[in-house]
Amino acid sequence: MNYSPLDITTVSFFGHRYIDRFSFAEDKLAEIIENLIRTKPYVEFLVGRDGDFDQIVSSTIRRAKEKCGTHNCAHTLVLPYMTAEFRDNQESFYDYYDEVEIASDMFENTHFKSAFQQRNRYMVDRSEIIYFYIDHESGGAYQTYHRCRP
Repeated sequence: MNYSPLDITTVSFFGHRYIDRFSFAEDKLAEIIENLIRTKPYVEFLVGRDGDFDQIVSSTIRRAKEKCGTHNCAHTLVLPYMTAEFRDNQESFYDYYDEVEIASDMFENTHFKSAFQQRNRYMVDRSEIIYFYIDHESGGAYQTYHRCRP
């Protein structure tokens, strides 16, 4: 089925690399993700792959897709740059994610040290809804949160 751009809701998730309360985060994410799948015509979930929170988000999206059906959502990995892991295992990545985007392909001359910030900014700019899991005042998720605040 084809969806018009007005039917697509893009959602990003940002959280810390290390999470102490896995089950708490997982339960909250399941509620959020299942609700989005059930109430929106089409949802594109943008995710990273940089730590505990990102892994929790991705596994929760996969479970929700199985529970609710996969007809109205996409699970998109956004990498900051081409990695050897992705290059050498593309088939596995495409088995796990519906789509993979390489953010540095969209930003010429991006230095690898700023690639994560550029990727996060790209995800924020594309998203109508952004969820944060922050429990301390440092790191990339915290910086992205403060860039998003009005």
